Amino acid sequence: MSFDATILTLYPDMFPGPLGLSLSGDALARGVWSLTARNIRDHGLGRHRTVDDTPAGGGPGMVIRCDVLAAAIDANVSEDDPRPKLLMSPRGKPLTQTYVRELAAGPGAVIVCGRFEGVDERVIEARGLEEVSIGDYVLSGGEMAAMIVLDACVRLLPGVMGKEASGIEESFESNRLEYPHYTRPREWEGRPIPDVLLSGNHALIERWRREESERITRERRPDLLTSERD
Repeated sequence: MSFDATILTLYPDMFPGPLGLSLSGDALARGVWSLTARNIRDHGLGRHRTVDDTPAGGGPGMVIRCDVLAAAIDANVSEDDPRPKLLMSPRGKPLTQTYVRELAAGPGAVIVCGRFEGVDERVIEARGLEEVSIGDYVLSGGEMAAMIVLDACVRLLPGVMGKEASGIEESFESNRLEYPHYTRPREWEGRPIPDVLLSGNHALIERWRREESERITRERRPDLLTSERD
């Protein structure tokens, strides 16, 4: 079973974009996963295919209409589709590596990319959209955020990464940031590779990496250690 992604967007030409390159692009070409981008504007109203309107109660910007977005969802997602329906939104639940692994283990995802001030709340409720955020900042639209979600998922699919351990030992996999990496040359601008990494003693190397991972986590993301205790 491949990972099947459907994107609902006002800018389908943005896809696959970076997802068509490197690991994700190779996996896409091999059929490990599939990607379809559909234009919400195909379901717009009138001669101009209008998709938005002014916010009820006043205020700046425009809001994507519930009837238009619902029509786009219904045309591309069947009632028995098992894939989660995500809405990229700065008010959504934070994207975490744990959640990425859950998505990657499933059949794929339907991702709605908002624009303007957002989408009508009623379609979020009526179509069971799950709001997801990639961070505490605001983008012009959900397309770049959707690419981040898909890139994070695709690299975990079987056969995408060359070595399984490379995924297991990365940042956030165990509530720790990753340890430092080094390669040739042995010394560069007066900065040598730590001796322990050249010792050939795998037990010492593993301990050094674990200690460095914990040190960096304490310095940069102590909240990860707190959440582990909780």
